[in-house]
Amino acid sequence: MKNMLKKYRKAKGFTLVELLIVIVIIGILAGMMMLTTGSATDKAEATKIIANLRGLKAAALMCYADENAWPTDIASLDKYVDQSIGETSDYEVGDEGEHLYVAYGGDKLTAGVKDKLATMAEEVGLKAGAASADFTKDSDSVGMMVK
Repeated sequence: MKNMLKKYRKAKGFTLVELLIVIVIIGILAGMMMLTTGSATDKAEATKIIANLRGLKAAALMCYADENAWPTDIASLDKYVDQSIGETSDYEVGDEGEHLYVAYGGDKLTAGVKDKLATMAEEVGLKAGAASADFTKDSDSVGMMVK
């Protein structure tokens, strides 16, 4: 009779302690995943902004090669990029004295994205909007010098 009771008792299921341990482990893993996902999203957005600035810089150079004049606004680069930039774009072309720059100042420039841009700024040549100052985390826009 005792053997039969032990057999049924072992086949019952999990104990409350075992279930709590599994739930805690899953919670820890989910928390770790959320931290890395947020960081990856910011890095992806920063990389996208840099790629767009490089594309606009190349478009400005092509505009100069074709028309022998530097672009005066972002709309003049429409025929040199594969998507329409339009009037409501967060990107701009600016002239600061003898320097021409392309810049981004949109709402995607969050604190996390600014942190990622600050770590990449030196190697990709980012400036704080205009061509004069290096990019810092407190900048409202980010740009690249064209000339």
